[in-house]
Amino acid sequence: MQHEIRELLLTDGSSPYAEWFNSLSADVAAKVATSKLRMSMGNLSNVEWFRGIGECKIDFGAGWRIYLAKDGLEIIVLLGGGSKKGQQRDIDRALALWDDYKHRKKEQK
Repeated sequence: MQHEIRELLLTDGSSPYAEWFNSLSADVAAKVATSKLRMSMGNLSNVEWFRGIGECKIDFGAGWRIYLAKDGLEIIVLLGGGSKKGQQRDIDRALALWDDYKHRKKEQK
């Protein structure tokens, strides 16, 4: 099953994922882009799910991660990313962003 990949947008229109991605070196960005493409094609084998979010592990360099969540069956929302070094901080931020997203979506109904 293919997935539509979207970036979470904050109320000011900024994307935490894009801010993180744009800060990466070219070689890391290429690995992240490859992982994103694989997710869009339905390959979630590198994703560990917990507490409503997923952590896509990239076996390269500093142990890079992409944080994401599923909105329904076909949409993946990218929440951000980071490395193994800042893993707990990145997880906490991704959880807070996902909670905010769900709250805003509920208010729109």
